[in-house]
Amino acid sequence: MTQIGFKTDKGRKRGRNEDSLFVMPKEEIYIVADGVGGQNSGELASTMAVKGIAEYIKSNLLQGSESEEELQNYFLDCMRLVNGLIYEAAKQSPENSGMATTAVLVYLNKRTAYFVNIGDSRAYLYRSGQISQVTEDHTYVNELVKGGSITRAQAETHPQKNMITRALGGDDKVLPDFYRLETNKEDVIILCTDGLYGEVTTGEICSLAAEISSMSTLSAKLAERANENGGHDNITVICLKI
Repeated sequence: MTQIGFKTDKGRKRGRNEDSLFVMPKEEIYIVADGVGGQNSGELASTMAVKGIAEYIKSNLLQGSESEEELQNYFLDCMRLVNGLIYEAAKQSPENSGMATTAVLVYLNKRTAYFVNIGDSRAYLYRSGQISQVTEDHTYVNELVKGGSITRAQAETHPQKNMITRALGGDDKVLPDFYRLETNKEDVIILCTDGLYGEVTTGEICSLAAEISSMSTLSAKLAERANENGGHDNITVICLKI
């Protein structure tokens, strides 16, 4: 049985919360999204994303026996559908023009965790005192780091560090990443928006995960720490203990 905790908070500087989350304990699917766009459109995009993904999953139930290739195709179809919904909605009304959203989700099937990611919301794995980032950020700055143009340290303060290169709804085509890993008992999986990791270092996240056993408390504490460290953005986190 997975232990679940989650928290979303608008932070200390933003007027509204453009993040969304959705937990589906029965299906063992957990989703975080961070919307972008002016007015209410970021909020609309992230809400459409998590609802659209959840509705797709409820209408096309996973059997638990799918191969990795079948799961990749399943989630790709899901993301294509949701991308189309957001992309069309953005075209339909001028005030929603250009809206888009990140999305990261995990599907837990027995001992295996499958991750789908688009944008710069992240999945982390905490295991035996160590933390690692599972997903890769789809950002302009990450491309620069990978290409060797700038260092990881320079990326932290780069003026364009929030520029995402892939999103749901930003284009008529969508290209999510897909990851899988085998889980161990007591592993903690953390899904979060950049409002968390932009304020709380990976080391701090690791320390809190090491000392807090309740996933609800850990989620609340991570959001609280992000606010203490500045709270410049909306903060959303889902914590799962295997």
